[in-house]
Amino acid sequence: MVRLRSPSSGAGAALPGARRLFGLWWRRQSPARQDRFATLAPLSSVLLFLAAIISAFWYLRNEEIERETESVRRDTEITQQQINLRLIQNQEQLIRMARDLVTRTVDQVAFAAMAADFTRERPEVTHLDWLGARRNVKASHYPLLYLPEALNPTEPDPSLPKAGYDNEPELAFRSAWESRQPAYSHSFTSSSGNPVFQLYLPLIERNTFAGTLVVEYSIDTLLRNHVPAEVVRRHSIAVLDDQQRTLASTMSLSPRAASNRAPLIDEEPLGPPTIGLTLRGLGYRTSIGLISNTLFWMVVALSVLTVWMLLGTWRHVRRRAQIQSALVQETNFRRAMENSMPTGMRAMDLEGRISYVNAAFCQMTGYAESELVGRLPPYPYWPPDRIDENARLLQQELQGRSPAGGIEVKVMRKDGSRFDARMYVSPLIDPRGQQTGWMTSMTNITEAKRIRDQLSASHERFTTVLEGLDASVSVLSVQQGELLFANRSYRLWFGGDARGHLIMAGGTPMDFEAEGEDSIDHLSGLPTQELTELGTSPREVFIESMQKWFDVRSRYLQWTDGRLAQMLIATDITARLRAEEQASAQAEKAQVTSRLVTMGEMASSVAHELNQPLTAITNYCNGMVSRVLADTIERDDLVAALQKTARQAERAGQIIKRIRAFVKRSEPQRQPAQASQIVEDAVDLAGIELRRRNVAIHTYVAQHLPELLVDPILIEQVVLNLLRNAAEAIDTAGLATARRHIELRVVPRHTVDEGGVIEFSVTDMGPGLNDEVSARLYEAFFSTKAEGLGIGLLLCRSIIESHRGRIRAQNLYNGSAVVGCRFAFTLPVELPARTDDSAARAEPAQPTTITSE
Repeated sequence: MVRLRSPSSGAGAALPGARRLFGLWWRRQSPARQDRFATLAPLSSVLLFLAAIISAFWYLRNEEIERETESVRRDTEITQQQINLRLIQNQEQLIRMARDLVTRTVDQVAFAAMAADFTRERPEVTHLDWLGARRNVKASHYPLLYLPEALNPTEPDPSLPKAGYDNEPELAFRSAWESRQPAYSHSFTSSSGNPVFQLYLPLIERNTFAGTLVVEYSIDTLLRNHVPAEVVRRHSIAVLDDQQRTLASTMSLSPRAASNRAPLIDEEPLGPPTIGLTLRGLGYRTSIGLISNTLFWMVVALSVLTVWMLLGTWRHVRRRAQIQSALVQETNFRRAMENSMPTGMRAMDLEGRISYVNAAFCQMTGYAESELVGRLPPYPYWPPDRIDENARLLQQELQGRSPAGGIEVKVMRKDGSRFDARMYVSPLIDPRGQQTGWMTSMTNITEAKRIRDQLSASHERFTTVLEGLDASVSVLSVQQGELLFANRSYRLWFGGDARGHLIMAGGTPMDFEAEGEDSIDHLSGLPTQELTELGTSPREVFIESMQKWFDVRSRYLQWTDGRLAQMLIATDITARLRAEEQASAQAEKAQVTSRLVTMGEMASSVAHELNQPLTAITNYCNGMVSRVLADTIERDDLVAALQKTARQAERAGQIIKRIRAFVKRSEPQRQPAQASQIVEDAVDLAGIELRRRNVAIHTYVAQHLPELLVDPILIEQVVLNLLRNAAEAIDTAGLATARRHIELRVVPRHTVDEGGVIEFSVTDMGPGLNDEVSARLYEAFFSTKAEGLGIGLLLCRSIIESHRGRIRAQNLYNGSAVVGCRFAFTLPVELPARTDDSAARAEPAQPTTITSE
């Protein structure tokens, strides 16, 4: 393991205080932190060295760039001075030539001689022209290199301006004419396709403009002949126009090679400003970049190798520290576990001498470790009256014949008290595989024995309770089909075999024979945990041989030995079912009776309703007889009278048919039904009573309602009872005509408790319900009517609840005053969940109003 030492006294003499502080801080660090610091310090040094190398390379690279940039700028300025000086010298020579043309008589031959002398040492001049005041050519001279017939015309660059009227030459001529001073034109493309510019020198004769001397320069030749050779070798020089287009260049590198290197650029103006030319110097760094430097990569590779080796060393040291820490933790854990566990541990050699006891063993016996280690039998914790028995058991242990389940012994504490203990013995084996002694674990089972005795007593009491139950309780092994438990009622009804259990479980009796050693358990793969977590599954079973009905509840459980078993609890419900059948029959009779009573109460209204069509029939018949006897009736009039008579007879027949369908006794039968049809039939019957009492009804039935699975006659009976009660309440209260109306609404709703339902509501403007009536509303034989039976609302609630619905009543308030009452009941259907009130968005049908005639 690596350790960092504090600096020596000689090295730290200059800074004794810092050395002492470092030594004090170092001694306070843990060994693991010292190892980590000893590994990280070289790693940090390597990283700092690598950073220093990279910084040095970066600094040298920047110095190189600055030097190269300065070189490019210097060469560009030299080239600029060379070309500008050349142009100035040419202009001075041309001024003298222009003076000679004005002051002397010069013909074309003399002009050609003068021009030849001028262009002989100036290859950049393409030609000279002598123009008159009207820009007519008086004479021209072309050097041999630029003779028109010797030129090889090239395709001009379309991006460069061309010579012509109102272009660069014309503008330069006008400028010279107006200013009487030499004028340079902008660069343009000549007829030969080369970029050029011209110089116009005005010819002044007696203060009169007599023409111009024109000289044309080739930009490419000017650049090629007047850039120093050493500059060309070092850098590339190019001439650009005012739109940054390259007109001429000394570029020696290929574009691909130049594009791979970072350029260094410097630009300077060329010639007079009117030319619009820029001289650009272009250079490149001569050395390769930092990333491409071989030395740099060698340093990086060595640094990475060093870092990798240091990381490997650090991981190795860290692993050793982790193993050492784990070993210490494991030792501490084992020691803490031995000291905290309630099981006593005792080790002894082959002769029976105690060599080790843990803290729990000492605590259980009350003796200190020094009082037990090294002792031979008899041991001090043996009771005096059991020394012989304990000596026999010890010899049995030393011979290796102790039972695997341990042995129960009596142990005496140091204070003389005793307790029951169970000892387990196992051999001690050394690393060479030889036995050196025995290890004994001792557990205090006094409390366990007490709990076991209590459990035995509790089991006896529980068995007594099961034996006294009126229901049969049986437990059957699923794999073997063995009856594991049966109480007294089971044995009384089914005997002592498993046939009764199988019959109630829905199976068939089977013969369970003893299975041989080679038999296969086909139920060994059952999901025991999932089956035992399931709840009870109740069902009713009829046993024909006993003529009894049983309510059977079954569930799976694990028996005391771990086997999967099925428990059945069967209760005799024969008497209860018979009572329910009688109650159902009575309820059906009560419903029929209620309908008959309703029709009896509506007898006068029905008679009045039937009297109208019968009276009309009588009148029609008497009229027809009289007119037939008087022979004053035509055939068409007779047919019309007979048709009216038939319609009145059909009206009476419909009333009687509807009443017969309502009161006809039939078995309750649930079937798909539409809420709109139920409402229509109930309103037709109730309309007879409502017209008699001068009460109007408004019905609102939402469109696209789902079908109901109900008994339509029973639901119609509920709606009819609610409508009649509302009409009687309004009529009894003697309300004004504006308040004598009932509202029947049928809308879908979705509630958290009931889910998707269809709600029927009957709302009246009557006096409402007082507190006493609200409390006893569904009480049997309670009625607010003088001749009422008190079973109407009770039957309504029974009918609605039998359809898994709910019925409720509530008063309507305007402030604190009661302004009406609302009865509503719901019937469940399958509807999609809604987040808001469905009634608010339901589209009602057109309301139907029935008023008294």
